[in-house]
Amino acid sequence: MTDLETVVESYVLTSGAGIEGLSLRSAPPRDPGPGEVAITVHAASLSYRELLVARGTYVLPVKPDVIPVSDGAGEVAAVGPGVSGVEVGDRVTATLFPLWQQGPLAAELLPQLGGTLDGFLTQRAIVPASALVAIPAHLSYAEAATLPCAAVTAWNALTGLHSGQTVLVTGSGGVSLFALQFAKLLGARVIATTGRREKEPRLRALGADEVVNYADDHEWPSTVRALTGGRGADRIVDTAGTLEQSLRSVAVDGHVAFVGALSGAWSPLDPRLLFAAAATLRAVAVGSRAQFVEMNETIAAHAMRPVIDRVFPFDEAAEAYRYYESASPLGKVVIAVR
Repeated sequence: MTDLETVVESYVLTSGAGIEGLSLRSAPPRDPGPGEVAITVHAASLSYRELLVARGTYVLPVKPDVIPVSDGAGEVAAVGPGVSGVEVGDRVTATLFPLWQQGPLAAELLPQLGGTLDGFLTQRAIVPASALVAIPAHLSYAEAATLPCAAVTAWNALTGLHSGQTVLVTGSGGVSLFALQFAKLLGARVIATTGRREKEPRLRALGADEVVNYADDHEWPSTVRALTGGRGADRIVDTAGTLEQSLRSVAVDGHVAFVGALSGAWSPLDPRLLFAAAATLRAVAVGSRAQFVEMNETIAAHAMRPVIDRVFPFDEAAEAYRYYESASPLGKVVIAVR
């Protein structure tokens, strides 16, 4: 790896260029400006948004030649003018939307790391100080790097969850695994779905009370209702775009948190299903810094550890993307920067 005192290596990508568009560039290190912090990056983590950025299908703007990847962790290397409460050597990660500190999301809060702002697929990241979040002491940099997108999304999706309720998580991607772990910490019963038999025992080992294989059970909403005494799940975290099935699985006056459709397919939705379910349907877009901090407090209190599927070295970043895209990993894919 190149000497960080003289040059910084960063990957850049223009949205729409595909994984093949990732290229490694070297430049002298930049000092942080007013309100900014320089971070020596130790690890970055891939989320589904990174594939959307590469494909050119991400729903928010992405600047040309962006340093991609919103999720990363490292230590503070330098602090810019006007920054307080941060010291060199602090172990930090960063919230995806640096301006979204608390409360509801608004249009003026949409600047994001790895999109309109440079991200973490670099040896040295320059980020707004407002984005920083302290890493729980028991987590490694690789584990902390998995939190900003998938974990905060799952935490936001479970807002208002009560102990004793039943949560249905669809699939076994990063958001679903975090939702499973958080729901169990909060005292919920969890039903997980998967299309792969080999993942069933691993989901149970993570705490799932019941696992439904939708590849074998095409009427799985009926199975969910049977598992809940006909009532349905109180909360559903839908990461697969299976809204029709989710609405058939949710309890009356329940809650469906819609995260996205990993398949890329968006099936039409009959509005009558919403009325029949009498449920709340809410689209979830990650979360605020305040939610991130609250989530980390729970992670620290329970010594929870994220699930990591595989770690790639920095010079194999493109291979990490391809693995994430094709291997259906159970757990996060991490790139070790140093």
